[in-house]
Amino acid sequence: MSSSSEHPARDSGPGGWLIFSFAVACGVTVANIYYAQPLVGPISESFGLDLSSAGIMLTMVMFGYVLGLLFLVPLGDLVENKRLILITLGSLIVSLLIAAAAPTAAIFIASTLLLGIAAVGTQMILPVVAHLAPEERRGQIVGTVMSGLLFGILLSRPLATMVAGSFGWRAVFVMSAVLMCGVFVLMVIALPRRQPKHELTYATLIHSLWDLMLTTRVLQQRSAYQCLLYGSFSLFWTAMPLVLDQPPFSFGHIAMSAFLLSGAGGALVAPLAGRLADRGRGDLVTVTAMLLVLVSFVLTWIGGHTGGATAVTLFVIAGILIDAGTQGNVVAGQRAIYALAGNIRSRLNALFLACAFFGGAIGSGFSGFAVASGGTSMIALIGIGASLIALALFGLEVASRKKVA
Repeated sequence: MSSSSEHPARDSGPGGWLIFSFAVACGVTVANIYYAQPLVGPISESFGLDLSSAGIMLTMVMFGYVLGLLFLVPLGDLVENKRLILITLGSLIVSLLIAAAAPTAAIFIASTLLLGIAAVGTQMILPVVAHLAPEERRGQIVGTVMSGLLFGILLSRPLATMVAGSFGWRAVFVMSAVLMCGVFVLMVIALPRRQPKHELTYATLIHSLWDLMLTTRVLQQRSAYQCLLYGSFSLFWTAMPLVLDQPPFSFGHIAMSAFLLSGAGGALVAPLAGRLADRGRGDLVTVTAMLLVLVSFVLTWIGGHTGGATAVTLFVIAGILIDAGTQGNVVAGQRAIYALAGNIRSRLNALFLACAFFGGAIGSGFSGFAVASGGTSMIALIGIGASLIALALFGLEVASRKKVA
């Protein structure tokens, strides 16, 4: 059967080089929606904006990403995947160049909206990976690729801080455009062609999203868990730099970059989580992930009441644990939804990630309130509350399964 047709993988799946290529592509692509977060100050100063007005560009990036998830990613169930991904990546390169050269704030903000929409190329690649992976290795392979995605998220902020500190904020977007050109060439070489079988128009495809969300119990459950945990993740990584930038910590650029980089170790948990999920231990992965996030915010609370080097150490450990927990839960979640019908995989992934980033937007939005209202204590309380709600919902899911059995 031709590689362009819709069919399940029958061999051992993609090789190591191909998995690595997908991981790099996902990480470099998703990083684009996070580069601007530590650059709000210099960008606003460049355009003569106050910080409150400049914050709209962060909102526009996330808003664009959700739009892309809901209206572009589902096309993976309708049109040939390689062509769709390459067009999306090409559009991302153009939006980055516009951002780098933007003469006014309005043009820059518009470019960030386009950037967010086009950055969903990452979420088009993941369903292709799931399609190529055999059932018995799907969790492991998707988990490995997801490690690349999380590394991209975690490395984006310190990298942007260092590049902007040396060459100015526009250089960050030029650098990313160059990296994305490399990803584009890599995907031209590595991506197989895949033409889904379908009997849908675009209108019926988009309308089906609502039906899938209402009728797919696994999707509802996994989306709720990831919304809560990714919201906690975004709260932590948006609020803690604000805390560490103030006395008594007063971190400089290098110290802040090191702190932002420290959590990257949590990304290493993804392949392990995937292997456990492949062995039928998805429940163990899920509850462990939720407990790790809960413990991370307990440590944040303790660190906020100790101070000094001990507090910083606890914050670093908390960052590693929250990254590991969030990553483990997303791997378990995607393993569960990718086990459903292959012809709806792109739509399931789009809905799952849209819910996650909705939670992330809420978490980021509460960061300023949390820091102003109680610092690390309020950050910890919100994170602990979200983790406990996730654990309670998962407990209800397990109880309902046992009751049915």
